[in-house]
Amino acid sequence: MFEQYKKHFQESIPRIPGAKYAHFIILRETDSYAVFKTDGELNVARVRAGINAPQVISRLVLFKRKQTTPERLTGRELLRRYEIYNHIKTQHNKDCAYNENPCGVCPDCVIYGYAVGKGGADNSGSEKSKVFIDSAYAVPKYEESHGTFTLNAPYEDGTMTQGTDTTNRFSEQDHVLPEVPFPSVVTLRDPTPNTFLYLLNNLYRTKRYGAQTTRTGQMRNKLVAIIFADGEIFSNLRLTQKIYDIIGDILPPYGLDFLKKATEKAVNELIQEDGVFYELIAKEALVSLQNEAHSILADEASFQQWMNSLTEETLNYAKAAGVLKEEKSENTNSSRSRRNKNKTDEGEDS
Repeated sequence: MFEQYKKHFQESIPRIPGAKYAHFIILRETDSYAVFKTDGELNVARVRAGINAPQVISRLVLFKRKQTTPERLTGRELLRRYEIYNHIKTQHNKDCAYNENPCGVCPDCVIYGYAVGKGGADNSGSEKSKVFIDSAYAVPKYEESHGTFTLNAPYEDGTMTQGTDTTNRFSEQDHVLPEVPFPSVVTLRDPTPNTFLYLLNNLYRTKRYGAQTTRTGQMRNKLVAIIFADGEIFSNLRLTQKIYDIIGDILPPYGLDFLKKATEKAVNELIQEDGVFYELIAKEALVSLQNEAHSILADEASFQQWMNSLTEETLNYAKAAGVLKEEKSENTNSSRSRRNKNKTDEGEDS
């Protein structure tokens, strides 16, 4: 799998960092009205418009956990569907509950990390995330990327009146407008082909972000480039600012091809300033890599086989880290006891 890029992958998940990074350059674009808020209002930051544009503007912010949480939950759904958690429970007597009782051995715990919850991972230790992510910033100004809407709660007949009374169940809520892009760099440290594909699959499959996701919040994750490097690269904010420098004060919505070309240009310019050795995968090379990924992800039998291989890899890592205890000593002691008992029985018979 991904033999062409073999030098950028670890053979197994290492316990000590080995200066291998896979950076996914993503355009997250709203496909409906979305709500990214923490304390009742949309998350906003005052930042410079561009690297070369010194004026300060307000931008919508998609906080880091609002990106990773839905992606992790997408992956965990698939682990349940394909019986990975059942296997871990049956073979290793470990349950796993997100943010409550991490097992410490499943692909989600090993790749995205965990802190000990109630009874998690034998009540000891934690795992640092191998996925690095930061808050993403909208390209356009705040004024051009949000709208305020009035919400209501009608009665059962679908109207806002009951008899002669009109309900007062109205509220206002700010929403992010459709087709607002949030450029984002998602980094996987020390990838193996299996962990690389796991992260990529979560990015492909996750479709809803933010609050009220059963009603709204649909987004697209468009993969623009992948950068294999020996270190970390530019931030989300610098990427957004560089894109702004390239496209200027054009009002949204932007065409996807137009924005993709601007992002590719921004990536090419920024990566040369980062002082890392790198290989940039874009355009035709990126299409080829994605086709190879889809050949596994689009076939259920191949998908199940890959899931099993990934789980075996994370279980081996957990054993090496001491999270998953080996049962050899118990088995050895019990077999010794059986042998001693047999010898005793033989002596009595003779």
